[in-house]
Amino acid sequence: MAPKILFVLTSYGEILDSDGKPIQPTGWYLPEFAHPYDVLSPKSEIVIASPKGGVSPLDSHSLQPWIQDDSSSATFYSTKKALWGNTAKISEFLGRADEFDAIFFPGGHAPMFDLATDKDSIALINEFWAKGKVTAAVCHGPAAFVNVTLPSGESILKGKDVSGFSSAEEDAMDMSKYMPFVLEDQMKAVGGVYHKAADLWAPTVCVSGKLITGQNPASAKSVGEAIAKALGELSSKASSTVSAMAIYFGFSFTSSATSGVISVSMVEKATFVNPGVNRPQN
Repeated sequence: MAPKILFVLTSYGEILDSDGKPIQPTGWYLPEFAHPYDVLSPKSEIVIASPKGGVSPLDSHSLQPWIQDDSSSATFYSTKKALWGNTAKISEFLGRADEFDAIFFPGGHAPMFDLATDKDSIALINEFWAKGKVTAAVCHGPAAFVNVTLPSGESILKGKDVSGFSSAEEDAMDMSKYMPFVLEDQMKAVGGVYHKAADLWAPTVCVSGKLITGQNPASAKSVGEAIAKALGELSSKASSTVSAMAIYFGFSFTSSATSGVISVSMVEKATFVNPGVNRPQN
């Protein structure tokens, strides 16, 4: 039976100023949905949910240059609109974690405003985690994890190698002033061991047991690959380890460990960092 994965999108479509006036549209970010979907959909059943159900807003700012320069995003945008045009409500999946093998949260700035505090999303993540399901997110998607407290009283991120959109990248986009919190800082504050690439926009993927996180849009494909590998190992029962791979500009790196970090940039080779060994300083 093919693995079944729940993709959770945002329902938030507009950033507002302090007076409640619209500043700019927002939503989920095109390649962060398209790239993992392309990796996972050929051999998986994918179900789409959002807090409110119905149409999940696509961030219009993510169309350019992606639909011009990236064939995956362009094809996805032109042929898969039904996926985000009629999403189910997150609440419909509470108590149904046993039906799925993984849950994944694409980014875009919007999850910072709704998924970070959505009670149904937080409860759903707790259910998936308790059942040992692969739990993943990319870019601003890890905002969905920062308020997830496990029954032990600890954050789901505590002691885990994690990544997400960096403060430097947020500043470079001049978006920090609009965010309800600083994602990098909050991931650290709840106990996550945060990693980022040396260069802005270069990909980083962290695999910490069944928790998989990626830094930015360039990390999305590799997050999808890490999910596929984790699911493959679960289904084959061949090993209890999690393999991770990143591919960027033709460079490929593969390793196997219980957890680790992959950083790839245009000027650096990939590195794999095991927990507690050669851990980069942030």
